Amino acid sequence: MNADPVDPVLQARGLCFGWPGRPLFRDLSFDLPPGVSLVRGDDGSGKSTLLALIAGALVPDAGTLAVQGVPLHSQHDAYRHRVFWIDPQTEAHDALAASGYLESLSRHYPKFSTETMDELVDGFGLRPHLGKPMYMLSTGSRRKVWLTAAFSAGAPLTLIDQPFAALDAPSIRFLRELLQEAEGDAARAWLLADHEAPDGVVLARTIKI
Repeated sequence: MNADPVDPVLQARGLCFGWPGRPLFRDLSFDLPPGVSLVRGDDGSGKSTLLALIAGALVPDAGTLAVQGVPLHSQHDAYRHRVFWIDPQTEAHDALAASGYLESLSRHYPKFSTETMDELVDGFGLRPHLGKPMYMLSTGSRRKVWLTAAFSAGAPLTLIDQPFAALDAPSIRFLRELLQEAEGDAARAWLLADHEAPDGVVLARTIKI
């Protein structure tokens, strides 16, 4: 007996985008199911740009995006509340304490979980750094704050660029465990962008660009 088809979390249709003199995507279409998926490609292939497009931070030259049936082009705010993404290089939150940034998420994500956040803070060893402003944190600690935000926001779609970059070995193991738990989620999707698939994680889909 065949299992019932699973509704995609994300639907991308006919995406086109490029920088001046440098086209990246032409008529890119795909569905993203629940679980953990990967955008895979070489440096400069557009992995980070694709995440920014899906997040609504960049506007495609053509094409449509919808999360849980909510289209970006006509319901921008509702769409953005369904997607978690942060540019790992951003300086937008530098003046905030790490704790202040994490606590601010509840205003943007209805399913933000303080309990999950506390577990992740301990799992990533962030407790001693919560009172520090973001600009004082090392690259690795900033990455841990972004990952804590990503997994506690509770968004239907979570986008993570180079998830293992700058992490120490214990944090890499902890993140791998989080992704392994995410594999079986029947309602939420995680889309990673990286050069290669994470060890020990069963992927729902791989998008090669």
